[in-house]
Amino acid sequence: MLDYYKQMLLIRRFEERAGQLYGLGLIGGFCHLYIGQEAVAVGLQSALEVGKDSVITGYRDHGHMLAYGIDPKVIMAELTGREAGISRGKGGSMHMFSVEHRFYGGHGIVGAQVALGTGLAFKHKYAGDGGVAMAYFGDGAANQGQVYESFNMAELWKLPIIYVIENNQYAMGTSVNRSSAEDQLYRRGESFRIPGIQVDGMDVLAVRGAANVAVDWVRSGKGPILLELKTYRYRGHSMSDPAKYRSREEVQAVRDKSDPIEHARKELEAMGATEDELKAIDQQTKQVVVEAADFAEQAPEPDASELYTDVLVGSY
Repeated sequence: MLDYYKQMLLIRRFEERAGQLYGLGLIGGFCHLYIGQEAVAVGLQSALEVGKDSVITGYRDHGHMLAYGIDPKVIMAELTGREAGISRGKGGSMHMFSVEHRFYGGHGIVGAQVALGTGLAFKHKYAGDGGVAMAYFGDGAANQGQVYESFNMAELWKLPIIYVIENNQYAMGTSVNRSSAEDQLYRRGESFRIPGIQVDGMDVLAVRGAANVAVDWVRSGKGPILLELKTYRYRGHSMSDPAKYRSREEVQAVRDKSDPIEHARKELEAMGATEDELKAIDQQTKQVVVEAADFAEQAPEPDASELYTDVLVGSY
């Protein structure tokens, strides 16, 4: 529990600092923060085996990388477009990869990662390596057609994949019950005979419990499973979103009643953790984030010649 708390706190403090750097103009382009959703990535990925299992997600990806133990310095350097970034400054906020960790991105096209994740699962089955794929997508992407083509193939071929719907309830700005005819998203796999579980995505232990069930199901060769994580983002869809489609009171009510980090803090206090111990963890986490930001700001930008590297050229 203490480890989960530290990981969630790191994501929260990292994302808060990323928001500040965006405001200062040090991060360009799009930037989608994970504040409020920390328990999802931490709880789920704690059940996976790094280097064996594959993870793929959409463009709100910083938290998933941190939950996989990737160095905050290289993530922050990527956000600021530096040579030292994990994708050498070319991916930015939305397109980060770590082949070493089998983390296959960050994808800017809504729902594209679901089909790609299904391909990763096919690879695991084809190679017989015992790995599983985890593909995250949101409530907005849950209405994309390629999602259901992927579901069909995954169940038909009994592919080892966990589909994760991070239902933060608003997609870009439209509430799920206004955009989805079936708003109980864990039921979306039923017509393909894919079982679904709805989980409290604000409770890291509940998430970990669901992850254990899902991983056991998939590793045993039963095919795909679908998890709907009921969660909430505190910030706008991206840094350019004023979030006028919901009230401040609504956001504050979620913060007060359901915050995943506060919930974990109370659990730890009940287990005997002292206020001083928890304050020390917060100070250590803030220092890690400060060092990551300093590293990113001081790291050099890519040389102009890098424009011509890693480019796929086709001949016609």
